[in-house]
Amino acid sequence: MTAAFAEIFVRGRLNVAGGLVAVLGMIAVTLLFYDILSPVDRSLCVLAASFNLVGLAFEALRLQPQGVNLAVVFDGFYCILIGYLVFRSTFLPRILGALMALGGLGWLTFLSSPLASYLSPYNLALGLLGEGSVCLWILLMGVNVRRWNGQAGAAGKPLSMAAGRAPLS
Repeated sequence: MTAAFAEIFVRGRLNVAGGLVAVLGMIAVTLLFYDILSPVDRSLCVLAASFNLVGLAFEALRLQPQGVNLAVVFDGFYCILIGYLVFRSTFLPRILGALMALGGLGWLTFLSSPLASYLSPYNLALGLLGEGSVCLWILLMGVNVRRWNGQAGAAGKPLSMAAGRAPLS
């Protein structure tokens, strides 16, 4: 939301600062999702986080080679992987995983500027719906702690949520 606000309403150096604040916020979200979803599949979590961090680096540097917004494309791969992990988890609703993966497909249309323009605003709506639904669910509902502990225990992860240090309920 910070990135959209900065892009639409702020110009000049404040726009760059707003973009950097958004990137820092997304780094925090990436780390949070890594921590929450690593019991499902740690290697896929690392891959997903890597995609998002590379995309955020492109965003922070404002690199768009040949007019392709690579930050959004990397976010698309991240969303597909996170969607798969959410779908496979036992502690979040599967529909959220499907929505997140569809959102990722929406972001991947930015690989081709003409395709992204042709599909706009539907590709944007898919992306926002997918990412927004997962973020809102986690903020408002959290995860099923009992099921998270079960899946984390099976994966050999320390039960940090059982210790009462979890930001989610």
